[in-house]
Amino acid sequence: MITRTVEHLRLFVNPRDKSRAILRAGNLAIPAAIGARGLTRRPREGDRATPAGAFGLMEVFYRPDRVRRPRTALPARPLRPDDGWCDEAFHRAYNRPVRLPFAASAESLWREDHIYDIIVVINFNVEPRRQGLGSAIFFHIAREDFSPTLGCIAIPEAAMRKVLRMSGPRTRLITA
Repeated sequence: MITRTVEHLRLFVNPRDKSRAILRAGNLAIPAAIGARGLTRRPREGDRATPAGAFGLMEVFYRPDRVRRPRTALPARPLRPDDGWCDEAFHRAYNRPVRLPFAASAESLWREDHIYDIIVVINFNVEPRRQGLGSAIFFHIAREDFSPTLGCIAIPEAAMRKVLRMSGPRTRLITA
């Protein structure tokens, strides 16, 4: 059963550690890791900062060999070993899913660690897309030590499952 969806997920940055935050989802307060350089209003490819703004949740990917399909009203599909994401700033597939191997620079979504066992694609620089503004900014699983991300928002898997049950096509992730 999917619970009533929340309108907003709000991120509050820790004033003493700019790479840590609290994600508020309904009554939940969830510890989160963000980019090592904190939030930015001027994102650029490779800046290691989390973009500030309000972003829709677009799609969920999950590793079917490791985790079950998350319960959510968002579109969800299993990852495949050849799934990747183009991060070549001036390639026509920039900030889009691709199949690996890929001729340009692309990140593998099928990782040895567990941070991409569940990935939510957020609408940062996806629709519309601007070359060099930043790519592969996802909402995903945090490392156990909550080490900084390269710009993504990361929370524990159990919390991610709760948040996804509360999320739908109209839910917005607010990082500002």
